[in-house]
Amino acid sequence: MKFSTRAEYGLKAMVNLAKDHPAQKSIKEISKSKEISVKYLERLINELRKSDLVKSQRGKNGGYMLAKKPSLMKVGEIIEVVEGPIVPMNCAGKKCAMLNKCSSQIVVWNKVGEQIKKTLYGIKLSDLI
Repeated sequence: MKFSTRAEYGLKAMVNLAKDHPAQKSIKEISKSKEISVKYLERLINELRKSDLVKSQRGKNGGYMLAKKPSLMKVGEIIEVVEGPIVPMNCAGKKCAMLNKCSSQIVVWNKVGEQIKKTLYGIKLSDLI
C-alpha cells in the first residue's frame, strides 16, 4: 500500500500544529516550515477543519490550531480524513464485484487492511512530537 502526498503533508501539518499546541499558526508559517505549497496546504487544512480535527480563527491574529489535545488524536483518523479509507486494495473496501466469492479478499486483503488500520490508529499525534 502506498499513501499519497496528501497523507504525508496532512500529517506533517498536524505534527507542526501539535508541537505548538494550543497556540495557533498561519498557513504561511506551516507552509514555510514544512516546505508545502500554500494552496495545497489550504485544501488539506480545510478538510481537517471540516472533520473537526483543526479549528480556525479569523482576523489579523488568526490562524489554525488543533481542535483537541495531540494525545487524543490518532494518526489513522488524520490519514483517513485527507486520504480516504485505509484499504490495501479496492476489494478490501467492499467495492469488489466478486464480494464474498473471492478467498483472497477475505484471507489476505481484509486482514492486511485491518493490521494497517490497527497500527495507524495505535499511534497518537503526541507520539510524533
